Order: sequence, then structure tokens, then C-alpha cells
Amino acid sequence: MTVKLAIAGASGRMGRMLIEATAATPDAEFVAALDRADSPFIGRDAGELVGTACGVIVGSDLNAAFQKADCLIDFTRPEATLAHLQVARHLKRAMVIGTTGFTAEQKAEIAEAAREIPVVFAPNMSVGVNTVFKLLDVAARILASGYDVEVFEAHHRYKVDAPSGTALRMGEVVAQALGRDLQECAVYGREGVTGERTPETIGFATVRGGDVVGDHTVMFCGLGERVEISHKAGSRMPYATGALRAAVFLQGRNAGLFDMQDVLGLR
Repeated sequence: MTVKLAIAGASGRMGRMLIEATAATPDAEFVAALDRADSPFIGRDAGELVGTACGVIVGSDLNAAFQKADCLIDFTRPEATLAHLQVARHLKRAMVIGTTGFTAEQKAEIAEAAREIPVVFAPNMSVGVNTVFKLLDVAARILASGYDVEVFEAHHRYKVDAPSGTALRMGEVVAQALGRDLQECAVYGREGVTGERTPETIGFATVRGGDVVGDHTVMFCGLGERVEISHKAGSRMPYATGALRAAVFLQGRNAGLFDMQDVLGLR
């Protein structure tokens, strides 16, 4: 069964990649493109964004888009995503949410909406990154004693939230495997005389610069050895193809909150 897709933020970096990826996905049909009302692309063929006309006109009317689409893929900003979610909930449409930077209260709002509509919500849609999540769970259980955990991530200069949603999820996976609460053990910055590192903490380091798509490394640092599990993205295409896979996964589902571990059958 072919899933009919609407893409939010069509003129953005991920929006363009999603348009391109949809054209190469046989079980997905691109039917609606959304952008801000003040976007210069409103009223133009969305295919212009990737160099090939496709007949889908960029608009700002979410209700009109949902009349055509089964599912909305959203990689925008938290406030916009939540506004889109309320419309999806009202019209009983599915959503794939790749937006990051949500507060705990906003995540709870997504979970509440998922009681009525099907939602895939994941900080990273890449199949490779989600494989890394599984590896981190295994590694953390094996290296549970005598190893300090540090999470490093680097992204392009335009990213507005830090640490990245992927880095935070990596920390959550490790913390859960170790029986810890990330909110209590995370350290997000070190400066000056900090004293010795306490073993129960999980540290985060963030770099922003240039056009780095996304680099993530989790280090398990012991005495005399270090285990590193890394993922480096060369383009945004893995995120787009993963999101499309998530949209196909939601076909035929009435409600529920899922992530990419569910989509990939890694539970």
C-alpha cells in the first residue's frame, strides 16, 4: 500500500532531502509540501527545490495538505511541530516527527496526542544511528563497572539546540542500561577547577561549526583502555530514508507512540 505524504518545512535542508528521497521510494507518494506563509517558495512547484518539477505546489494550509495526505513528516521546530500535531490529531492523520529540542512537557504533549493518532517520534531517523543505540545498550551492560561514559557530538553552525537530540538519546540509552536517571547524572559542561570526575556521571561535549552533518561518539573510558562507538553522517539522506521507512510503518495503525527501534524491529 502506498503512503501519501505531506512534508513540512519543504524549503529547509531536511525538507529538500525528503522531497528527493520520496521520489526514489516506490511505496511513498509525495502529495503536499508545506512552508511558512512568508516563504518565497509559496505557490511554486516543490520540485524546484531539488531541481525537478513534480507538480506538487508549496503551500501553507495544513488542513488542505492533510486532505490529500495520510501522513506528515516534520523536521521543523518544536513550536511548529506541536501546532501541526494538533491539526493531525483533529483530522486523525499520522505523523513522523524528527524535530529535536523539545522540553519534557512538550514530549508529554506528543505522547498524549499519540493516544489518538499513530506517531513515530525519534531524535534520529538514521538506520545506522539506531543500530548504534542498540550497540550502546549492549556495551553499557558489559562495561557497567570501572568505565566512565562521555558523549561527544558535532553539528553544523546552523543547529539551534545542544546537545543534539541524538546525543541525548545516546545518553538515555546508556543511563537506562546502567540503572541511572540521565537528568540526575548528566554533566553538560566543564570549566575551571571541577574536581575529580565522579564515576556515576555521563558527560556531554558539543561542537558547532561549518557544515558538519552530524558526528556522534560515545566513549567508555577505563583504566588502560577505551571503547568508542561512533556514527558519522556524510549527508542527510539517511535521515530522510529512515523517515520514509517510518511513514510506511505507520500505514494501517490507528494510534500509538513509536520510535525507530519499533520501525526497525529492534525491540
